[in-house]
Amino acid sequence: MVKLIMGLKGSGKTKKLVDLVCKTVDEENGDVVVIENERKLTYDIPYRARLVDASGYGINSYELLKGFLCGIHAGNYDITHFFIDNHYKIVCDKSNESLIAFVDWLNKFSLAENVEFFISISADPEAVPEELKPYIM
Repeated sequence: MVKLIMGLKGSGKTKKLVDLVCKTVDEENGDVVVIENERKLTYDIPYRARLVDASGYGINSYELLKGFLCGIHAGNYDITHFFIDNHYKIVCDKSNESLIAFVDWLNKFSLAENVEFFISISADPEAVPEELKPYIM
């Protein structure tokens, strides 16, 4: 399952993502990974979730992000949930075509590996392509 938390800057996307992380850690079995671009969520995320600062890994494209996610998962098959905050601060490519292709790949990965993904994206949910609308929370 892939879910997109979309909204314009200041609309509460990160708070919603943090609330989902807290709820998931409390209610679900399995490991939870939270990926952010800067260490802003250190005190907001429960200690039982693994917080990863992606800025130290030079991720700036969808291909690198795919490899990063696969590598993290390959190192721990107990991961059941990935949360990615501020997606466009990690991946610089803001084209709709690239995002659609990434979400499609992520959905296939999710189904094959039984992992759920929640991604916050700063964008107007009304202006996204039709292919992404089923994924918006």
